[in-house]
Amino acid sequence: RLVHGWNEFVADNTEPVWKKYLDQNPLILLLLASALVSVLTKNYEDAISIAMAVLIVVTVAFIQEYRSEKSLEELTKLVPPECNCIREGKLQHLLARDLVPGDIVSLSIGDRIPADIRLTEVTDLLVDESSFTGEAEPSSKTDTPLTGAGDLTTLSNIVFMGTLVQYGKGQGVVIGTGERSQFGEVFKMMQAEETPKTPLQKSMDKLGKQLTLFSFGIIGGLAVAAIPEGLPIVVTVTLVLGVLRMARKRVIVKKLPIVETLGCCNVICSDKTGTLTANEMTVTQLVTSDGLHAEVSPCEFIRFRSRLCPAGCVANNAIIRKNAVMGQPTEGALMALAMKVGLDIKDSYMRKKEIPFSSEQKWMAVQCSPKNEQEDIYFMKGAFEEVIRYCTMYNHGGIPLPLTPQQRAFCQQEEKRMGSLGLRVLALASGPELGKLTFLGLIGIIDPPRAGVEEAVHVLSDSGLSVKMITGDALETALAIGNQGMRWRVRVSVFFRTSPKHKLKIIKALQESGAIVAMTGDGVNDAVALKSADIGIAMGQTGTDVSKEAANMILVDDDFSAIMNAVEEGKGIFHNIKNFVRFQLSTSISALSLITLSTVCNLPSPLNAMQILWINIIMDGPPAQSLGVEPVDRDTLRQPPRNIKDVILGRALILKILLSAAAIISGTLFIFWKEMPEDKASTPRTTTMTFTCFVLFDLFNALTCRSQTKLIFEIGFLRNRTFLYSVLGSVLGQLAVIYLPPLQKVFQTENLGALGEWEGSPGTAAVLAARAGQLQTFPGREVPAWGHPVCKGLGSFLDICTG
Repeated sequence: RLVHGWNEFVADNTEPVWKKYLDQNPLILLLLASALVSVLTKNYEDAISIAMAVLIVVTVAFIQEYRSEKSLEELTKLVPPECNCIREGKLQHLLARDLVPGDIVSLSIGDRIPADIRLTEVTDLLVDESSFTGEAEPSSKTDTPLTGAGDLTTLSNIVFMGTLVQYGKGQGVVIGTGERSQFGEVFKMMQAEETPKTPLQKSMDKLGKQLTLFSFGIIGGLAVAAIPEGLPIVVTVTLVLGVLRMARKRVIVKKLPIVETLGCCNVICSDKTGTLTANEMTVTQLVTSDGLHAEVSPCEFIRFRSRLCPAGCVANNAIIRKNAVMGQPTEGALMALAMKVGLDIKDSYMRKKEIPFSSEQKWMAVQCSPKNEQEDIYFMKGAFEEVIRYCTMYNHGGIPLPLTPQQRAFCQQEEKRMGSLGLRVLALASGPELGKLTFLGLIGIIDPPRAGVEEAVHVLSDSGLSVKMITGDALETALAIGNQGMRWRVRVSVFFRTSPKHKLKIIKALQESGAIVAMTGDGVNDAVALKSADIGIAMGQTGTDVSKEAANMILVDDDFSAIMNAVEEGKGIFHNIKNFVRFQLSTSISALSLITLSTVCNLPSPLNAMQILWINIIMDGPPAQSLGVEPVDRDTLRQPPRNIKDVILGRALILKILLSAAAIISGTLFIFWKEMPEDKASTPRTTTMTFTCFVLFDLFNALTCRSQTKLIFEIGFLRNRTFLYSVLGSVLGQLAVIYLPPLQKVFQTENLGALGEWEGSPGTAAVLAARAGQLQTFPGREVPAWGHPVCKGLGSFLDICTG
């Protein structure tokens, strides 16, 4: 006990809860600093609103993350609490944690294996290792010593902790417990892995530094106005709405930033079984001994009702109940085939004897007789090279003929052909006695691709994502899946015979090369890779609890094609965040510039304090927030993945912000100059006209900020109804500020008379905003090249802003 310790796992949660709480958002420290400035300048309303924003954003993100960090705890649930152990010659019922290497453990059907065990006695032992290897087919175990090293799938005389005895019984000696077991290796790797920062978190880090430098360049209270305190709320709301939209598409996202990360993803590594494939063994090919072929369609299979199907149905121990297979998946596939062709023959025979399958003989046979008949008949199924040894005849159109060497060679060639396609090939025979059987033919079984996978792989590949398949299967099966990818007209890289360590190394190597990697999987063997990948995606129906807890995202219906929707959503979210930043910063710069210019030119302030507050409400309120819920553009999925080095506040966006700000400033100053009396004194009408013009400019600016690359006429007015309602509400609010007497006193405005007497301020705002929008989308929907005369003068300034 002192040497090997207890047979259990202990999750090490050393990071305190408060530290997780404070580590949520890089902009939080900047906002807290702006709140402090607000307190020092006695702007307590700003300080309270900023503090509330921080509290809401951090709490939502913290709850999402805290709920998801349960991976290591779920691993411990796969270790059974009790087991049957032989000590001092007596069978004892012990706690599994008490086991040490050298103990003898007895195993029977339904037992979950408590440790790594070297088998010494075996009786028809089949172990479900799907949670560990990812493969659906139960592993046949033996007590025969093995020569040489092997991987997890070839160690047939060892059973591993956490796997399940599906059939038979056995006994063996414990060789590995706790963290010294193969399961413990997975546990230690998961414990050592840290979830990487998402590209959005890195972009927000960069944006926080940029805004900090920008705000430090502005004096005193103006710094508070320069910081877009609504940004964290919009980012969180945008991500939450993305999560809700994904939930409606049967995709659960556990961490908010993961939705956007898929927009940067350029490599998808997928487990094969249960992810790309249906995890349901299915008969796809039939070949009779006289050379007749049938593929896939039940209409084709029905021709073989009287030949292959009865043999596969009778020599079978599986049961299909409520569309679920009870028994071995391979035998379940044969029963499903009989149901497809309308054959219910199993009850027509009375079974007298069974010779069970074993790994040594590689076949099984049953002796039975048709009801109301005395004559016995044997049905056999198994590996071709073993079944053919018991055959002396072959079936030719229902007539038994002698099995010639030529016919044997033909059948062997067909078996190799089917095997090269990745099929598991079973040979079938029947006859009056063993050694005098009639060979009936071959059945090819495979775990077929899921519906929609072909289209999903094709679309993802066209949008710039590289698809790689990682499987524990042998080379032949891996090549067959790779060839399937060629038929999809997509290049698919395939890794075979992979262990959890291999998968982790593949993920790490791709990340070191600069790739943003998504990993899909459903087994315990995938858990480490799911946790270390930038995006871990687990299967909701076939996935183990461990894989679901290790992943960031869960496909509820195991639908691989749902990843397309997630990628599209991720790309759209980043665009929406950029739209919001563009709107907020262009408004902030415009307001600050107006105040600065009026001060420098010794002119009266064009806006009073309450009017600036109202502008801030619009800047951070519904119009701004609604930019974060702009529907995803239809062309988004065709765009290549976003480069992770692209920052939110890049050169192109800064130029668009400056163009928008220039339009707002010039239009507002024009109205201010036009309305100013000769004595340059500030009047209620002057400030009211200037204030109204600025607000209208801001709303038209919000309209042009809905897309980075398209004009408003191209994206459609009605696609974002939330935006339209928020703009309408802002316009009505502005009218109330101008025409309602109580609000006129608060905002120091006056009645402008009929709308037609506004003297063109709405038209000025619309025209200049439209021209700014056109400038921001030319040429080729991009900003002008940096050699353009307009841009040369901005080079040094933008270099400073973008770091």
